Amino acid sequence: MKGIAIITARGGSKRIPKKNIKDFCGKPIIAYSIEAALKSELFDEVMVSTDSEKIAEISKQYGAKVPFMRSKKTSGDYATTRDVLMEVLSEYKKIGRTFDYMVCLYPTAPFVTSEKLAAAVHKFIDSRGSLLIPVVQFSYPPQRAYVISDKNLIFKWEEFRYTRSQDLEPFYYEAGQFYCYNIKDYIASDGAIKDNIIPYILPESEVQDIDTKEDWTMAELKYRMMLKEMNNK
Repeated sequence: MKGIAIITARGGSKRIPKKNIKDFCGKPIIAYSIEAALKSELFDEVMVSTDSEKIAEISKQYGAKVPFMRSKKTSGDYATTRDVLMEVLSEYKKIGRTFDYMVCLYPTAPFVTSEKLAAAVHKFIDSRGSLLIPVVQFSYPPQRAYVISDKNLIFKWEEFRYTRSQDLEPFYYEAGQFYCYNIKDYIASDGAIKDNIIPYILPESEVQDIDTKEDWTMAELKYRMMLKEMNNK
């Protein structure tokens, strides 16, 4: 099976300027995604989709391919990841290159190691899934949530008020680091796969949204902790 890693790295970050190439623990944050994909040896192509010449330059320095620049249509604030992936697949098809599976890897995912990526992709292929999504369990059960109604604090789900936390069904949310797709199923569903979705569970200590400066600081702390734990094994 042929695979492609697509790293989506638009240049117009608003909340954290130059976010995708900002220094993270000693090197541009996008470098971690590129290096993990290359080191995994899972892909026939590791490419970066970007509208930024600077991002393209740095991506090439770390070994990724940038065979074409992202179009204006997929570079705007309202362009979706689906738009980007469809464009990439279309451009490769024009030059006679097709793939069986793809991994959409975000440029701000320093917690993704080659080992983690390999484990996820192998699970995905072995399971014959259409889509694999890394997820994290909520640290506190959402069933025990409160809401505010008429300025009063009330239980959202009264039936769970006295249920022990360990007896509640675990809930998960997307880690937002990468996604594995069966390309045939992806195209057939027009980028909206709803069935045959495989979970890949990650620890909360290795997941961090990076949308603010505070998030960035927390991510660096978690990353250093992850490295320390890996070195102690």
